[in-house]
Amino acid sequence: MNDSAKEKVQLLAHQTAKEGRQECGDAYYYKETDEYFICVVADGLGSGKYANEASSAVVAAVEQYHGDDVETLMNHCNKALLQKRGAAVSIFKVYFKTREFVYSCVGNIRFFLYSPSGKLTYPLPVTGYLSGRPQSFHTQRFLYEPRSKFLIHSDGLHLQGAKSLLKGFLPLELIANEIKSKYMTTSDDTTFIIGSLLQ
Repeated sequence: MNDSAKEKVQLLAHQTAKEGRQECGDAYYYKETDEYFICVVADGLGSGKYANEASSAVVAAVEQYHGDDVETLMNHCNKALLQKRGAAVSIFKVYFKTREFVYSCVGNIRFFLYSPSGKLTYPLPVTGYLSGRPQSFHTQRFLYEPRSKFLIHSDGLHLQGAKSLLKGFLPLELIANEIKSKYMTTSDDTTFIIGSLLQ
């Protein structure tokens, strides 16, 4: 489990490969700058080497171009998957100054944002996957409150009751431990990232 505790975002990330596989078909990347926080989760189709190659190509594209807007980043990721296996991809970018959250996803990656006032934001996933073919993206914008929590996970995690997990004042580590003990499976690659927007 990795953790990052910079000024504006606190998070924990956890990943496991499908049982019997050396390489995980999921990949993720996040980065905090003074202006924004960017995060991507990619789930390569299937599992093993070629799924890992696809998800790693997505992460490399976001790492290279993280300063671009979310829509442009989705296009970079799509191009990176040309002649690769394809991947479900979710990108979100948090702009600290405007307290704005920009989110785009293709495929079965789930995302939840829970605000201290009790509102759960759950953008509906767009079916399909990125494969290099031209496609349009459904990019959404939300405002967020300080101390909002977020959870993003690939489809290896069969989570129920995201709101009740996020709404308490539990430290991120305790929430992550509960997810690991109750909802993790070894029948698929699994990634989840849980975080708190401190400002």
